[in-house]
Amino acid sequence: MSSRRGSVVSVSCNDVYSFTKPVRDEIVLVAGFGVEGDVHAGVRVRHRSRVKADPTQPNLRQVHLMQAELFGEVGEKGYAVTPGDLGENVTTSGIDLLALPLGTILRFGPPAGETAGPGAEAHTRPAAGGGATARRSEGPAIAAEPATAVRAVLAAASAAVLDESTTKAAAAVATAAARETGDDPRPAVVIAGLRNPCAQINGFQQGLLKEVVGHDENGSLVRKAGIMAVVLRGGHIRAGDHVHVEFPPPPHAPLERV
Repeated sequence: MSSRRGSVVSVSCNDVYSFTKPVRDEIVLVAGFGVEGDVHAGVRVRHRSRVKADPTQPNLRQVHLMQAELFGEVGEKGYAVTPGDLGENVTTSGIDLLALPLGTILRFGPPAGETAGPGAEAHTRPAAGGGATARRSEGPAIAAEPATAVRAVLAAASAAVLDESTTKAAAAVATAAARETGDDPRPAVVIAGLRNPCAQINGFQQGLLKEVVGHDENGSLVRKAGIMAVVLRGGHIRAGDHVHVEFPPPPHAPLERV
């Protein structure tokens, strides 16, 4: 999976705390906030363990993405996992998400001049003041300017005491937002780090945790339960949409847990 373009297999969200997330026809990204109607959307941490530890931390885990190829890997070990089962918002195919560098931007939907796929009308639907708009009226509006949209998250980061990996992630988000030109209206997220698998995975299927976290030949910890991202530009995402990869300027840093 070395391609710089993949596809969306499925999208999910849940408005209540639950390990799994039900599959939806579409989800709506809200810049600087997360997935509209999802319990983990917000400016500051929303995952319960993180809230309990320090509710002032910035939410760099607004969108959880996972590669569908993992399901085949664990399936060979006897585990049945389908989109949304492990709590991800966006399930992808064709991109090695775990190998992408920190600060990589993922854009969803066809670029200008390319044949539109499912959901293209929703991606390009204009809103007052520019950008896309959600079909539902409740919740925060989808921001059109990335630098402005993520400002609250970055302010939360600057006001909190961060560990090393979170400091790097916040800096990568700030850099990605600053380099956005506004020429591309497609929904976009910036990768902030890896999901840190927890014991809840064994609650879903006993023994599954060891298949999504382990060690490589050098003894380094390997986390396979997906990546976490912050929304740069809002809009609608549906199964079948393209996923386009934009690498950050070098030097590239590997993903760490966030």
